[in-house]
Amino acid sequence: MADYRKTMNLPDTPFPMRGDLPKREPGWVADWQQRKLYQKIRKTAAGRPTFLLHDGPPYANGNLHLGHALNKILKDIIVRSKTLAGFDAPYVPGWDCHGLPIEHKIEVTHGKGLPADKVRELCRAYAAEQVGIQKSEFIRLGVLGDWDNPYLTMNFANEAGEIRALAEMVKQGYVFKGLKPVNWCFDCGSALAEAEVEYADKKSPTLDVAFAISAADEAKLAAAFGVEKLSKTAYAVIWTTTPWTIPANQALNMHPDFDYALVDVGDKLLILAKELVEESLKRFECEGTVVATTPGKTLEGLKFKHPLYERLSPVYLADYVGLDAGTGVVHCAPAHGVEDYNAWRAYGRGNDEILSIVKGDGVYVEDLPFFGGQMIWKANGPIMEKLDELGALLSHSGITHSYMHCWRHKTPVIYRATAQWFVGMDRQIDKDKHAQNGKNLREKALAAVEATAFYPDWGKPRLNAMIANRPDWCISRQRNWGVPIPFFVNKETGEPHPRTVELMEEVAKRVEKEGIEAWFKLDAAELLGAEAAHYEKIRDTLDVWFDSGTTHWHVLRGSHPSGHESGPRADLYLEGSDQHRGWFHSSLLTGAAIDGHAPYKALLTHGFTVDQQGRKMSKSLGNTILPQEVTDKMGADILRLWVAATDYSGELAMSKEILARVVEGYRRIRNTLRFLLANTADFDIEKDSVPVGKWLDIDRYALALTRKMAKQADSDYTEYEFHRVVQGLQIFCSEDLGAFYLDILKDRLYTTRPDSLARRAAQTALWHITQTLVKLMAPILCFTAEEVWAVLSQNPKEDSVMLHQFHELPAADGEEALLARWAEIRAVRGEVAKVVEAVRTDGAIGSSLQAEVEIHAAGERFEALTSLADDLKFVLITSSAAVKPVETEAEQSIAVVPSEHQKCERCWHWRADVGANPEHPTLCARCDSNLHGDGEVRAHA
Repeated sequence: MADYRKTMNLPDTPFPMRGDLPKREPGWVADWQQRKLYQKIRKTAAGRPTFLLHDGPPYANGNLHLGHALNKILKDIIVRSKTLAGFDAPYVPGWDCHGLPIEHKIEVTHGKGLPADKVRELCRAYAAEQVGIQKSEFIRLGVLGDWDNPYLTMNFANEAGEIRALAEMVKQGYVFKGLKPVNWCFDCGSALAEAEVEYADKKSPTLDVAFAISAADEAKLAAAFGVEKLSKTAYAVIWTTTPWTIPANQALNMHPDFDYALVDVGDKLLILAKELVEESLKRFECEGTVVATTPGKTLEGLKFKHPLYERLSPVYLADYVGLDAGTGVVHCAPAHGVEDYNAWRAYGRGNDEILSIVKGDGVYVEDLPFFGGQMIWKANGPIMEKLDELGALLSHSGITHSYMHCWRHKTPVIYRATAQWFVGMDRQIDKDKHAQNGKNLREKALAAVEATAFYPDWGKPRLNAMIANRPDWCISRQRNWGVPIPFFVNKETGEPHPRTVELMEEVAKRVEKEGIEAWFKLDAAELLGAEAAHYEKIRDTLDVWFDSGTTHWHVLRGSHPSGHESGPRADLYLEGSDQHRGWFHSSLLTGAAIDGHAPYKALLTHGFTVDQQGRKMSKSLGNTILPQEVTDKMGADILRLWVAATDYSGELAMSKEILARVVEGYRRIRNTLRFLLANTADFDIEKDSVPVGKWLDIDRYALALTRKMAKQADSDYTEYEFHRVVQGLQIFCSEDLGAFYLDILKDRLYTTRPDSLARRAAQTALWHITQTLVKLMAPILCFTAEEVWAVLSQNPKEDSVMLHQFHELPAADGEEALLARWAEIRAVRGEVAKVVEAVRTDGAIGSSLQAEVEIHAAGERFEALTSLADDLKFVLITSSAAVKPVETEAEQSIAVVPSEHQKCERCWHWRADVGANPEHPTLCARCDSNLHGDGEVRAHA
């Protein structure tokens, strides 16, 4: 008996079923680097429209975590997709290298007390080491970029560029020195940026403190309340959660429009907000009677005695006073609160009048009566004891509330008034002296937010609110490892040298050659000559957010060694949602100040990684999954597919179970690709292709489906909706191809003559589908795409899928009608399959090919089915299919019966013509023709 299996066109491909990604991916990475693939892409893309994603620099400290991987993979997907879409999309990775964490690491490793220049030397070396570690881990994830020339904020040229960016802002008039309350960390010994502060629960004491009316103002207070005279001493009562600020109290704040009550509690009179009288008396554990009420504005200027010291606290009106808690009277310590400070300044009080009694380490100055030399947190108890001793403490308790903490040390921070350098948000710029129409920075930044596209769109109101409400930006830090603020200030006036901008350029030239060390070792006389005796060289460094926030100045403008001149605006910045108050924020402010607009056209924000239960990953919970673990066990393509398949606009859940589902999805795509490659292995597009006009009907339908999928994927890539791209690819592979087109196509591919029109038409369609799929998946499954391309390419050692563009499918007419007609056919196919399965389950048939189907159909269904003529049986995968007309939809039906004919040994169809040729008694007539005659003719499927 003949072995007819050998006569079949069985699929064959070197593309393995198993990806074995963990073992094979490192080899591909090495190959890309060895043949300088990134540089080849740049050369190929030269002259195309430019798309620039500017990298937000990760901090050079520690191995990558899952958030790092998420961020860089998203960026790589975008850069790759834009390249394939026909753009020149360079990617220059960057690192943030200065700042406290690195300085702290050096202190922990080498001890305190090192000379400042030695600290900087060790910090620079440590940062370089960390950059090397992180770079290799990013490359392992398949991220393509100019890894040989990344931008580092500690590169001499970038340090100099940052100084020049600051000089631009000085020249514009935005930078000033002021004594203002700033976030201060005792562990850092420095001011903190808003983005360096996080909130966590803290237990704090609460207390109500009485401030007695001054003797000189007793009559005024009585008049304000409309009483003839005070019957006993009156006290304004404040409520606070920070007893340590009482020694710094300099005023009392009341709301102008609130009604305040004069309450008789027996031995004294208390002044409380009318709405809070009852609640306050409960805390004081006493009863009282309201004598009179008056609006807060009538109490303005009245002076009360400080409960601890011989000084007076005047009443200043302030709208920030609320009725949600306390007494409606707020004690004002302008050195330790932004609202306190603003209320103080609103009454014309100067910075030189502010009491600054807390040192940088959190200890009171030595000469503070009662509490000098004490740590403020430990002084809360003694302060309450002293107040109680003096009869000023009405009640005390405790509260757990959300409080500011240092994001590095996780310790509470305070507001502390210190002399710092600020970028003014509301400073009015002289439009005759400065550019950009004289708008203040807040106005420019808000206008820039309006001009920016946001993905997702909720980022816009969030950033807008942050800009609208933020205080002046404190840009100075008291650290060693940072870019200096290269100012010379007059020893008497404290004012910067009148030639500051010019001098900054001289400093920048030195830093460009020697790094920031050039400033710290600079003798003022080198630049100032004889004037040096009158000036002091400041040693403050810049906020690290100023480092990364000014990279648009020296990286985007083309000074980077990669030589990409892109102008002052990137097409996209992409970071986590915390960067609305970080890099997005600082870049916006510096861009608006220097150029009058944001340095980006669009912002993309992703969420944070969590476990399957939505919990933040932490070692203590044991729920961390490291990117290195995933790449070592499953491969980087699995991690990349998880990133792309997850909606990044919210939290991104990761677990072993989730990864298992991702692996299953990857297998479906890989199996589809293997089928496509195996069934086009003997096909040469140059020699064997068939024009679309000669394709079978189902092939043209597959082309229409592919075009529809590709068009949607292109749109989804453009809108950065990568999870939709993945959904579209998976549905196309599993439902449109695997469960439909390829399932039907097997018979034609395997049984017809190798070079028949029917088979070559199918292979032409499959070639176009393969080209489309591999290029659409390449931004996401970068390793697998290159593996596929090595099979497809004529020159796999030099070629890469990334040296091409998204596939352009051949043109075809009437695809909308084709899609509609085949949608009806597929619906019937699904109904037939259910009936066939029921018959098979009953044992009447062994497979669908043993079935004979009769369909009664009406209207458009009848027209659609009969359009396939005898080829309908191939679509239904039955041995025969007949369509009978009926008048109405109600009469439509499907009948399935077992075939009474013989089974063809080669194609497995049950046909009446099996054995028609006595020389081949086990073959049907069409197989006989395909093997020994002219071959069967297919018209539709």
